[in-house]
Amino acid sequence: MLSVSQLHGIVLVVDDNEAVRESLRTLLQSAGVTVATFASLVEFLATSIPDAPCCLVLDIRMPGMGGLDLQRELARQGIEIPIIFLTGHADVPTTVRAMKDGAVEFLTKPFQPDDLLYAVRQGLEQCGIAMREQAEFAELRGRYATLTPQEREVMTLVTQGLLNKQIAAELSRSEITIKVHRGRVMAKMQVRSLAELVRIADRLRGGLVGSPYTNEYTKA
Repeated sequence: MLSVSQLHGIVLVVDDNEAVRESLRTLLQSAGVTVATFASLVEFLATSIPDAPCCLVLDIRMPGMGGLDLQRELARQGIEIPIIFLTGHADVPTTVRAMKDGAVEFLTKPFQPDDLLYAVRQGLEQCGIAMREQAEFAELRGRYATLTPQEREVMTLVTQGLLNKQIAAELSRSEITIKVHRGRVMAKMQVRSLAELVRIADRLRGGLVGSPYTNEYTKA
């Protein structure tokens, strides 16, 4: 059996069949994974998503709200969690729809234990990477938030490729003042080169909607 014991995270199992839930719990726990089970989507939605790498193992057909409905609801709420769908009936259109909407895997019951464990490995790794990227992005936003309005103007123009003299003319300030602001930008953003600053600017520019840097560039 494929082991996922070296991975850290939580697998959330939602299935209205108690026997299936307990079978999945036993399988996943035997591989060293922490498991939380839910008998319905209502029960699942009443619980906060863990602040740790996690993935969702979800029966696609349950009474009331179905698995695809939950996938859409999570997307609507901006909750990104890798989903592994389980179904008792092969349905190509449904499978295609689920995968297009970001599902990690779509397994038909009965499935091979290793197939589920492999999908769980992928889901936990995907979630872990996303959480690290979000943390890094939050750190960059925090650095940017320390810049003064003048420093943000200078950073915008510097990362657009303008020279100090050009920025000075653009902002109607002395070149010495621009050099001072540029030095402070480099220090506050914790970079040593223009190339590194440009990479950070690109990342902030393409980041979360509503970030101060995105708004700054929208106005530019």
